[in-house]
Amino acid sequence: MHHFKYRDDQLYCEDVPVQKIAAQVGTPFYLYSYATLTRHLRAFKAAFEGIDHLVCFSAKANTNLAILTLLAARGCGLDIVSGGELYRGLQAGFAPDRIVYSGVGKRIDEIDDALKAGILMFNLESIDELKLINQRAEKLKQRARVAIRVNPDVDPKTHPYISTGLKKNKFGINTEAAIEGYRLASALEHVEVVGIDCHIGSQITEAGPFEDALKSIKSLMVRIKSELGIDINYIDMGGGLGITYGDESPPSLKEYAKAFLKNIENMAITLILEPGRVLVGNAGILVTRALYKKAGQGKNFIIVDAGMNDLLRPTLYKAYHAIEPVVHSEASETVADVVGPICESGDFLAVDRRLADVDAGDLLAVMSTGAYGFVMSSNYCSRPRVAEVMVKNDQFHVVKQRETYADLVRGESVPPFLDE
Repeated sequence: MHHFKYRDDQLYCEDVPVQKIAAQVGTPFYLYSYATLTRHLRAFKAAFEGIDHLVCFSAKANTNLAILTLLAARGCGLDIVSGGELYRGLQAGFAPDRIVYSGVGKRIDEIDDALKAGILMFNLESIDELKLINQRAEKLKQRARVAIRVNPDVDPKTHPYISTGLKKNKFGINTEAAIEGYRLASALEHVEVVGIDCHIGSQITEAGPFEDALKSIKSLMVRIKSELGIDINYIDMGGGLGITYGDESPPSLKEYAKAFLKNIENMAITLILEPGRVLVGNAGILVTRALYKKAGQGKNFIIVDAGMNDLLRPTLYKAYHAIEPVVHSEASETVADVVGPICESGDFLAVDRRLADVDAGDLLAVMSTGAYGFVMSSNYCSRPRVAEVMVKNDQFHVVKQRETYADLVRGESVPPFLDE
């Protein structure tokens, strides 16, 4: 459910015509709905009522400061994978003791910053990382709270690039190695074992893989307790619940929650969940303007001012995003590729898409781009990154200014030896 609806053939975001925003802000731009964001968060929390749980938004899905501030103010925690995400999270007002730090490649400076901030726990991805965090905690005269990320070898049935719970993936460690990891952690002076972690992938559209992963984690917890005498306080099951981009039918939030709730009844633990896409994906669109129409041999092209540097998902994952006109017209339908200005054949937003015929100057809305949209954008081909806008009721605000050409060279310098 989202708050992008048509009124009198015009697309609105809540109570603001998208066309009005485009006239003032220019294109392309990302547009986020406050009402959709807050509704999704309420619904997610409600699905897990009755159990001790902590919702930690997956920062990598969308790190805009306005969105992070909105979520922090409503009691959300934060799942981070970098020092930059920690910085953004603290700037947005997230309580450090509601932040979990995941990721396979934490640097020393990032570990130190997280220790100094007093985060809830590190989700460890290797034995080497465990040893390093113990060393850094000792140096800083602290005790690091940790969980070990376990790879349960569960197939999430999603795109291979976003599958993270199979034994061939780089994430986590296998069950037997995890036992040894917990044995070592329990013996380290500057580490406190508080949890166990698992994240099997993203854009998962079935409840079964989540339940399979949790059952595997529960079995491992029994062994950790019986063999090592360690009590686990937190089960972090990650995120990964998918959304509807096209014809997907992901489980409802109640069905998703049921996969967990029926397996942790009567357990004295706190369940941590890391939703990202499911909170912000359908809360955002990318608005772009048609520049040209071009007829090729057996192929029609609609060339727009947004490219793969602005929205990478179609190129990287062959991902589908619905594309809708901002203003409905009586135009006949056409089949065309919607492509950007980048000098690569992989620069497309849609391929062989049936849509109402488009003229130069028409606005198009690329739907469901609130997650993994702007955060994956780049300056490829020296294109300034686009603006981001948020709407609440009948108001809109630019929450990130469009970059300028001056921004493209900021921080660069020419060495004097070039003149020698």
